[in-house]
Amino acid sequence: MLHNFKEKAFTPQAIAASRNAEALLLAEDLNGDGLITVDDCGPKAFTANTLRSNGNQDIQVKGTYALAILLQELFLAQKKGETHLELDYEQLNENPVHRLERLIKGSFWDNLTRHIDASGIFLAAKDPKTVVSQPRIYVPTGVPEQHSYYLKLAQERPEMDLDVRWLPEGEITPEFIKSLNSKPGILALEMEEDYSTEGKELKGLPFIVPGGRFNELYNWDSCFCALGMLDTHPHVVKSMRKNLLRLLSPLGCGPFHWHFYWGLPLKVAIRHFIFEIKHYGKILNANRSYYLGRSQPPLMTDLALRTYKATIHEPGSKDLLRDAILAAIKEYHDYWMTPPRYDKASGLTRYRPIGLGFPPECEDTQFAHILAPYAEKNKMTIEEVTQAYNDGEINEPGLDIFCLHDRALRESGHDTSNRLEGRCADLATIDLNCLLYRYETDIADTIRTIFDDCLVVPAAFCGWDQEPDHIETSASWDFAAQRRRQLIDKYMWNEAKGLYFDYDTVIKQQSNFETVTSLWALWCGAASPHQAALLVKMGLPKFECVGGLSTGTEQSRGPINAKNPQKQWDYPYGWAPHQILAWHGLKRYGYQEEAERLIYRWLHMITRVFVDYNGTVVEKYDVTQLESPHKVTAEYGNQGLNFKYTPQEGFGWTNASYVHGLSLLSVHAKRALGECTGYEEYAKAAKWA
Repeated sequence: MLHNFKEKAFTPQAIAASRNAEALLLAEDLNGDGLITVDDCGPKAFTANTLRSNGNQDIQVKGTYALAILLQELFLAQKKGETHLELDYEQLNENPVHRLERLIKGSFWDNLTRHIDASGIFLAAKDPKTVVSQPRIYVPTGVPEQHSYYLKLAQERPEMDLDVRWLPEGEITPEFIKSLNSKPGILALEMEEDYSTEGKELKGLPFIVPGGRFNELYNWDSCFCALGMLDTHPHVVKSMRKNLLRLLSPLGCGPFHWHFYWGLPLKVAIRHFIFEIKHYGKILNANRSYYLGRSQPPLMTDLALRTYKATIHEPGSKDLLRDAILAAIKEYHDYWMTPPRYDKASGLTRYRPIGLGFPPECEDTQFAHILAPYAEKNKMTIEEVTQAYNDGEINEPGLDIFCLHDRALRESGHDTSNRLEGRCADLATIDLNCLLYRYETDIADTIRTIFDDCLVVPAAFCGWDQEPDHIETSASWDFAAQRRRQLIDKYMWNEAKGLYFDYDTVIKQQSNFETVTSLWALWCGAASPHQAALLVKMGLPKFECVGGLSTGTEQSRGPINAKNPQKQWDYPYGWAPHQILAWHGLKRYGYQEEAERLIYRWLHMITRVFVDYNGTVVEKYDVTQLESPHKVTAEYGNQGLNFKYTPQEGFGWTNASYVHGLSLLSVHAKRALGECTGYEEYAKAAKWA
């Protein structure tokens, strides 16, 4: 049994909120972290007197999970200003799958929502990754109305101490980006007119942040979060009432609270991405000043098509898809297919963003193993040599090369990994080229099937060498996809090992690092049936663990020591985006059983941590074990742990993977998950059912 309590009544009973919360923590939270978990060695039983019985009736709650729920409900009652809690027996016995799904839908997404306007800029501007406290916003020159809005806001709300600045017109240089490190700020996103106010007023479109230390709009995080919202709010995504449309702009939220109109995250994320491509030249890593030089894994076309299919009958859906595809075409030509990212010799693409020095958003200790010999050489501390190098006071070509690759691995989204450290800018990675193959096939299919094989490209979306109002057809994109697929086969496929590998464009050979992103060739459709069969037979077993897919293999990672510290994107850790893309890739090629097995393993691990650790949902997990897979010490540790009493937000793409994974499982599988049944036991029972 996951949970148990002794009931002396069959109807909800009122108990004092504050008094019982204090007594419960005193009895059960023995390590003082504000949580009740399996690590606490308390009696695992708590008795509360009911208010209406004059002390003649009591309720006894037993077991870690039930006690944690009691703590959470007592805290929520106090947060609402209530003096007592109506204790609901069914709630204490709530199926953990239902409870986590309900929390994600009902509160986690809301708590991860931000706005960059009068209602939310103070919260959105906060950056736990930097020491500068003054809220600051940078506005591109193409939206003067936003600059005026924020100046007016700063004047009307002087207590906010908001610093409003222009970004320069024209090219953003590495030197300029570096100059902003002493005065970092948030970057403007899409806004629209607010129809709930009199006169013309702007309102910031909402966006979802990952959570923890990440308090801005991230590129690929947002794509996976939106995927989860498609599953959790289909009734709103697929229907809009006409009176709402009259009050709201086709894509805005007008006078209504954000959670009331959940079709918006999908369309709004795309609108923010279109804005970024127009004004920043690419979809940014995230909308902070220190991210101006780099992007992240490109997933926009897939998100745009999913959104279009979910909202196909809604006004404006085709127009939004057109703008999204046009923006993707511009980003493809101007960013991804432009040197130095595009490697002419191989015809493949690399991560190679611009920048200077070490990234300011990182912890001081992250580069200690790299900087130690330079500190010794220059007779400085780690902090001193970092500052001297960033300020140009010392010249170290070795650090120049390291930082080039470090920026690239951060653009890859896999920061950090032994697979990429010290070489990422030279690698045509299998993941990036699979994503661009998907761009090419998505754009070709969309132009052919939705826009009658004729897409006019206005000046605003033209690449640097393109004529305004030229016509895009599917043929050129089909050709580009076919060519990239051939190049992936030529340079990245390894028949003997049944895996795809990154290709080093400098030394002109395959990497030997085994990466789970090899499975992205299934998701994007680049693998042949023969290659897919080998991937499943030879590749998949290398990465599959008890809790899902690991990012790589232990052998590729190598031994952990002072010179090779554990990286968070290496074995034994698993991350939501790798799971989701593998699920869909396997299903695409007909490997339903393998996909369900991986989904079940991942969701079972998340559910166990949720049950055993007071509702915890985190950024990443150690997928090789189920006892405490959320306890991660690599680099900055784990995100999603900074709460007391009750979970507030989980973590963005983990939330999304959970609700999306549930949508892909059978009723029997979900029932077994609710009992925290391990996969082997579930599979055995299902076989004999």
